[in-house]
Amino acid sequence: MRTTSRQRNQEVRRKAAGRPGRQARRAAVAFAAVGALALTGCGGEDKPGDAKETGGSTPAQPPAQSLELPKLDGEKLQVIAVWTGPEGENFKKVLKEFENRTGATVSYVPTQDAMLTYLGSKISGGTPPDVALLQQPGALKQAVEKKWLKPLDAGTQAQLDKNYSKAWKDIAAVDGTQYGVYYKAANKSLIWYNAKAFENAGASEPKTWKDFLATAETISQSGVTPVSVGGSDGWTLTDWFENIYLSQAGPEKYDQLAQHKIKWTDPSVKAALTTLAELFGKENYLVGGAKGAVGTPFPKSVEQTFTGGDTPKGAMVFEGDFVAVNIGQTKAKLGTDAKVFPFPAVGDKSPVVTGGDVAVALKDTKAAKALMTFLASTDSAKISAGAGGFISPNKSVDMSAYPNDTLRDIAKALIGAGDDFRFDMSDQAPQSFGGTPGKGEWKILQDFLRNPKDIAGTQAKLETDAAAAYKN
Repeated sequence: MRTTSRQRNQEVRRKAAGRPGRQARRAAVAFAAVGALALTGCGGEDKPGDAKETGGSTPAQPPAQSLELPKLDGEKLQVIAVWTGPEGENFKKVLKEFENRTGATVSYVPTQDAMLTYLGSKISGGTPPDVALLQQPGALKQAVEKKWLKPLDAGTQAQLDKNYSKAWKDIAAVDGTQYGVYYKAANKSLIWYNAKAFENAGASEPKTWKDFLATAETISQSGVTPVSVGGSDGWTLTDWFENIYLSQAGPEKYDQLAQHKIKWTDPSVKAALTTLAELFGKENYLVGGAKGAVGTPFPKSVEQTFTGGDTPKGAMVFEGDFVAVNIGQTKAKLGTDAKVFPFPAVGDKSPVVTGGDVAVALKDTKAAKALMTFLASTDSAKISAGAGGFISPNKSVDMSAYPNDTLRDIAKALIGAGDDFRFDMSDQAPQSFGGTPGKGEWKILQDFLRNPKDIAGTQAKLETDAAAAYKN
């Protein structure tokens, strides 16, 4: 989840475009299918009629009405998600189309990332929303255990069967019952870079972790700090770890650790943290050093990479396709000033970690069912895809719906992976461990960023908190 989508606090999201839900914090996708991601469109010119490749400013055009929706005149619904800024405005266009076609009135409420805590307070107060978009499979399972969610109705299930691969359906099911629709996905294994900073340093896109560190040194020698890290949002640090771990330890170990079938004191975790420390332990490689990185929100980590002309504060920033939305808040042009390459291979193959936002219904009403059906359709996905800064796991969405070549290539890679993917590890964890600011993984990896030499201590803390959260 992710994200992309996973997890910044509400205030950060209101200040700038944030991470797609855990954007959208969002899944470790087939490294073979997506690791070959060439992103050939990144250097292409805008075509006539195309939007500037900012990833976030294209006006969304309502799709042809291929889906029959009921008349809901006078009905009112409330929808809760984490999206604010451009992400939130783009999603409101989807809800507006639903209103136009049904006569219902939909209110949208953006909230903080600790979604279960918020939902719990609304439910206990007798005012649950009709539909919520959760950033984590772990949160979905916990919500089902609390008996908060309603299974999908036949109409929504039909759209899901038509438009989604089995794996995307399985992630949103619990014990064989379908509860959710993954509306938004995020490829979270991308390194975005300032093209001018690379050019001035004589640097090229690295393909391996060793090459990545060498590139960082080359850029550092040119007088620009190589990497901007948004460490005050702890989810970015879990994504760093997960990409390294998947590539280095492999998918089988990844699955085991995601389910806490092996401990965080396992040697494979030590190896991944040791690799990550090769970057985090280099003060001159991080904008502001470790202290500065821990104090930098994710949106700012992108901003300081793509502002400052020939001398930005940082040359590279890691995160998902949703970074395009944040780049759109600067003057940098995607594909010219801002380019992207796949996360470098630590092991045999480059990883791709993706997250996603899953729509769930908390009320068993005609209106809630209709909105869930709409969100499972291509009609809604096309609106979001056209707005930019969005990737849909809906396999029926035509690639022409995306506003630029960069997003089309990322979407093609995601859909091309089929069922061969893995979801963001921390999104699969119980929320108290993998998705809460100031706690669990987020806090422990922030402490690790401050002191990357303490690998054993970091492992011990991770295991203690994981054991308490998983209860196994």
